[in-house]
Amino acid sequence: MIKRDDMLELTRRMTPARSSVQRIAGAYFDEKGYVDGTFNTHFLKLSQAERAKNLKLAKMILLSKTNEQLKEYKISAEKRKPGSIWKMLDGIRESGMKNDALLDVLYELIGERFHPGHSFACFLFFGQYDVPVKGSDQEWLEGSEEVYTYLLCTVSPLEGEYEPGKPEGGFLYPAFRNRMADMEYINVFHKEL
Repeated sequence: MIKRDDMLELTRRMTPARSSVQRIAGAYFDEKGYVDGTFNTHFLKLSQAERAKNLKLAKMILLSKTNEQLKEYKISAEKRKPGSIWKMLDGIRESGMKNDALLDVLYELIGERFHPGHSFACFLFFGQYDVPVKGSDQEWLEGSEEVYTYLLCTVSPLEGEYEPGKPEGGFLYPAFRNRMADMEYINVFHKEL
């Protein structure tokens, strides 16, 4: 079960001034699922307006209706074997999203499985969030309990040339549970209830 407060905590670190997002990458697909183009850049290289626009897109996943549109799924140990999509996501995350070969394989998988009947974009965000310590009275203290390293994905229809609309799908990996990374879970977004 996803705790709404966990998602809200992550979104508070998604502002252009103090973002936990470090890299953004993505692919543009035609209506048949073929990749038209890709990009991969450091997030701070974007203009202030571009950072704000992309953070708004990412936050739509986290601010969706928890446990209705954004659901938690357990990843069984047998599904985490070498060659699985989970190992690929681990590799993308561990490389800090700097391995374009792994990203290309992910885009191919998305293009093979997602056929909405229109052109669309897949944007990936890589971030690291220093989880602050909370005291027994639930007040924030100085310091960090852990660093939550994550991938956030949005899949959106294109509105005009290279402009993604509201996400139709996406995920947060690994899940942010009880204010920490839980590699046994993924949060998956689907806009339809």
